[in-house]
Amino acid sequence: MAFSKIPVLDLSLARDERTKPAFLKDLQDAVLHVGFFYITNTGIDQVLFDQVCEEGIRFFDLPEEEKLAIEMKNANSFLGYSRLGNEITASQADWREQYDLSTPHPVPTPEAPRYHCLLAPNQWPSPTLLPEFRPLFETYLAQMSALSTSFTSLLAESIGLPANAFDSFFDKSQQHKLKIVRYPDSGPGAGQGVGPHKDSMLTSYLLQATPHRGLQAQNLAGDWIDCPPLRGSLVVALGQGLEALTSGVCRATTHRVISPLAGQGARYSLPFFQGVSYDAKFEAMDVPENVRKLKQAGERRDDVEFTFVKGRWNHLGEATLMNRVRSHPDVGERWFPDLLAQNKAA
Repeated sequence: MAFSKIPVLDLSLARDERTKPAFLKDLQDAVLHVGFFYITNTGIDQVLFDQVCEEGIRFFDLPEEEKLAIEMKNANSFLGYSRLGNEITASQADWREQYDLSTPHPVPTPEAPRYHCLLAPNQWPSPTLLPEFRPLFETYLAQMSALSTSFTSLLAESIGLPANAFDSFFDKSQQHKLKIVRYPDSGPGAGQGVGPHKDSMLTSYLLQATPHRGLQAQNLAGDWIDCPPLRGSLVVALGQGLEALTSGVCRATTHRVISPLAGQGARYSLPFFQGVSYDAKFEAMDVPENVRKLKQAGERRDDVEFTFVKGRWNHLGEATLMNRVRSHPDVGERWFPDLLAQNKAA
């Protein structure tokens, strides 16, 4: 049956052995039938949520030359600032500007696989203009990394797998990423804040920074269901990596953002993307038959391509790099012209 509302799960129930079984049952239902849900009582202080929202919004008030000094196309890591309308989703420009950052990583060695370019240092805004920005977001990334790791164990348990079922797909120093996004309420591209898509990795956690509506998830019937802001919550989206690893038991859900109406002001959000080892091979996971039987029958009505088709890529990193080139052709043109040409020819 197609879902008609977004479930809300109280994460504090998973921390109490008396209420954990009921929580896992509700989580299983959300995973199998929706793939998109709120979590509340996350364990992250509301003060930190508020601080990163305020500091993230402040970033976009920087002078244009300061933002362009850390523009994404300056490096081949796909980290940094993207101008308004520069990212492509569903073959159309998204009417948003954004800043991408990740957990800290050194520059990869020359002998590393090509896709290890994605593991690199951040391009940080000026500490003179935003002195609190870097320490605040390094703290938030660290806390979100811990939350996503523990939540992945709960996801495994909810579908009858061991709590450590996904551990082998993480690097010792696993990269996780974060976007700070501004969706204007006007302009020539207003309408598609971000087009229909499925997130790539295992899970993502969206902090909605302003009270605007606009986030929507697509159900099995093809209908778009609103996911309005809920203070103190994170919106969890299951990714294509999780779908691939569980042989389709956990389905990645298509979602989009509609631009705010003119006069409503800009919408802001901070999605955190849990990473997986770029060296992972998705054919490697043996999903037990009893878990496979949980897979829901029927096909989804959406036009979003599934990235991790077996046989197409040897490693997750290859698929991820191609996705990034597709989404950011300006970076592809400068650093990966061969991959950009392949993408255009496909």
